[in-house]
Amino acid sequence: MCGARRAFDAAEERDDVSWNSLVSGYVRAGARDEMLEVFALMRRRGMGLNSFALGSVIKCCSGSGDSVRDIAAAVHGCVVKAGLDSDMFLLSAMVDMYAKRGALAEAVALFKSVPDPNVVVFNAMIAGLCRDEAAVGKGVAREALSLYLEVQSRGTGPTEFTFPSIIRACNLAGDLEFGKQIHGQVLKHCFQGDDFVGSALIDLYLNSGCVEDGFRCFRSVLKQDVVTWTAMISGCVQNELFVRALTLFHELLGAGLKPDPFTISSVMNACASLAVARTGEQIQCFATKSGFGRFTALGNSCIHMYARSGDVDAAIRRFQEMELHDVVSWSAIISSHAQHGCAREALRFFNEMVDAKVVPNEITFLAVLTACSHGGLVDEGLRYYEIMKKEYGLSPTTKHCTCVVDLLGRAGRLADAEAFIRDSIFHDEPIIWRSLLASCRIHRDMERGQLVADRIMELEPASSASYVNLYNMYLDAGDLSLASKIRDLMKERGVKKEPGLSWIELKSGVHSFVAGDKSHPESNAVYTKLAEMLSKIDKLTTNDTISIVSDEITGKEQNWMNCHSEKLAVALGMIHLPQSAPIRVMKNLRVCRDCHLTMKLISKSESREIILRDAIRFHHFRDGSCSCGDYW
Repeated sequence: MCGARRAFDAAEERDDVSWNSLVSGYVRAGARDEMLEVFALMRRRGMGLNSFALGSVIKCCSGSGDSVRDIAAAVHGCVVKAGLDSDMFLLSAMVDMYAKRGALAEAVALFKSVPDPNVVVFNAMIAGLCRDEAAVGKGVAREALSLYLEVQSRGTGPTEFTFPSIIRACNLAGDLEFGKQIHGQVLKHCFQGDDFVGSALIDLYLNSGCVEDGFRCFRSVLKQDVVTWTAMISGCVQNELFVRALTLFHELLGAGLKPDPFTISSVMNACASLAVARTGEQIQCFATKSGFGRFTALGNSCIHMYARSGDVDAAIRRFQEMELHDVVSWSAIISSHAQHGCAREALRFFNEMVDAKVVPNEITFLAVLTACSHGGLVDEGLRYYEIMKKEYGLSPTTKHCTCVVDLLGRAGRLADAEAFIRDSIFHDEPIIWRSLLASCRIHRDMERGQLVADRIMELEPASSASYVNLYNMYLDAGDLSLASKIRDLMKERGVKKEPGLSWIELKSGVHSFVAGDKSHPESNAVYTKLAEMLSKIDKLTTNDTISIVSDEITGKEQNWMNCHSEKLAVALGMIHLPQSAPIRVMKNLRVCRDCHLTMKLISKSESREIILRDAIRFHHFRDGSCSCGDYW
């Protein structure tokens, strides 16, 4: 542009083409201030404006801020004064400009003023209505769908630019059936191979849980670039197909494509959910070698991955290495400490976040409340709940209220917890009542527990969680007849308990177990090692340390509990991992009391650190004790 400006300034004569070319060049170079200076000078000299130059200026006015808003209004005025307000190219550019600035009302008003809009103007309006996902409600998305119907009714043929936006509108509106009809239109107009259309269809199907349909769309795209691959990987993560997401990532690398930070961030999230730290470390190294290590979003995914894998120290190191911490970074590190039972450390990070002038959001406060709940900090938790509402104006969600119920219930304030639920707008949510039922079991409040369980079964009769909790509560209290009745009731109603699954990552890969599992190639060695460990802890136990449950169940059930999935995974870890390495085991359900006690005793008898992640939190077992302090 410096050379172009010198040539322009040295020219003896400058016509409209010279001025318009200079303006357009500055726009392409992203030099907005220089463009505005030349544009203003051009207007003072009385030079004519063509649609090409004005289109460039309009493109430059799509940002936010008061100054840009004033410039956009001035440029719109110039278009009208120049008599170009019927130019479809400029009209579509201005609709797009207003929509990108978040001024949907102005965009809609301008669109409605066009007497006979062509497909380009329709495309701009449809794209504008679906641009800001955070601000677009289902009503706005449906308005975009109505515009597409108007395009059809006019007999105007949609283009390849129409379909990505209208498919996105179906996605935002949650209208899969309409989306399938649009997919039919895509096939009719032979746009199924377009990568933008393909990516939009992939997002639609995967967001709707139609994974196989998403894969079919992915395979039909002629040019599978990194955007379509990333859409598939993130969709698999969203649908909890974490292994499949990792497989796709390896296929992407095999195809010779270079993933971008968004791809790697999605894969990191898959590693976090699987809790495979070794694989996550390899992907982090790949990201660093690719020059993506400085990206905040990727750093956030690393924090999440290490924390979910049980290595909170690595999560802290990654947090400290980051150049920039956004609200997601702070929320992730606070949540990491909350899940690992480090309540005071979590609150310290929250205070540092506030000191750093980063405004906490709903997720941040959920992490804070979780920390208070797991740490037994009742007064602090209630105080932060009020701060969230009054100081930050955030509306509590079901998860926040469940945390408060858990906070009160764990502390034995069951009446307060129940009163909180009944006064809450979420009093018909089963999850909040399940939290109270778990506390009733802890404190052996049989009467209240029965009433709470009845309420949950009324709200969610097919869910197994309430039956299992009630069964365990009766079992803990030694009432085997009532426990058996609950089990019979589950069979009668066809309610099936989700099977417990535990897994451990070793050098040879990820190894998973269910209770009584004999399918593992090293099954004989695993059971031998487990029997050896249980024999050792028998010598450590006294009448005070033997599990309450173990005394009250049949020998057959005790043998079954000795084969619980987490015990099998720990046994495999004992066989393969060196003495210095902690054994990290993940489980999809809450650990039972018998296994919790067994892990404490094994950590003492074997002098090993065991880290167990269940559905609620992490348990760090060292020298016969647990980080949760048996407060779980």
